[in-house]
Amino acid sequence: METSVDSLTRDLLEWLSGGPRPYSETMEAWRTSCPRLDVWEQALQAGYVRRYQAPGADRPSVELTAKGQAFLGQRH
Repeated sequence: METSVDSLTRDLLEWLSGGPRPYSETMEAWRTSCPRLDVWEQALQAGYVRRYQAPGADRPSVELTAKGQAFLGQRH
């Protein structure tokens, strides 16, 4: 059975599955002040997403990792 945090994590990963997003846009959309629903932190710690700065880019981005793609592929 999937918890509400797992469901929100899946939503975040699906949102990122279309390609990298700017880190600032990701934080605006997915940061929360509720410590019980820290979707961004859970996804980052689980290795489902990664923050990086491409050479020559003026700001960092966030992308889905292979582990995140695998999580999306799981049936619930």
